Amino acid sequence: MDAAGRVAHCVVMGSREGRGATERPLLSIVDDDESVRESLPDLLREFGFAARAFSSAPEFLSSEFVDATKCLILDVAMPGMTGLDLQQELKRRAQEIPIIFITGQKDEGIRRQAFKQGAVKFLYKPFSDTAVLDAINEALRVK
Repeated sequence: MDAAGRVAHCVVMGSREGRGATERPLLSIVDDDESVRESLPDLLREFGFAARAFSSAPEFLSSEFVDATKCLILDVAMPGMTGLDLQQELKRRAQEIPIIFITGQKDEGIRRQAFKQGAVKFLYKPFSDTAVLDAINEALRVK
């Protein structure tokens, strides 16, 4: 699916949002890449989820959406607090949020550490729409 098709589809869906819609699971995205923060929420909304995007781990942690988040899609490599650091901080706070890691770096050590700390999935960028939807469905079953 191309970006233009996705945007057009979202505009149509957006006209119904908020009007008697049933509660949709909130998925939060934490990624320092602006293009991911702009495109991934649109895709998630197409799939029927509510979505919020954050540019950093501290921004997410200080938001009002931590408790409502049903699944966290988290970049591994970010300046300051990394994705793995955020995963540990959530664990320290006893916040049980299923995490899907996304990254452009193929580092098996980081991947193993993420799973050891409880990650549900680990996707390499670029990933397909189907791969992210499958990962989300698995994460929501875990919750």
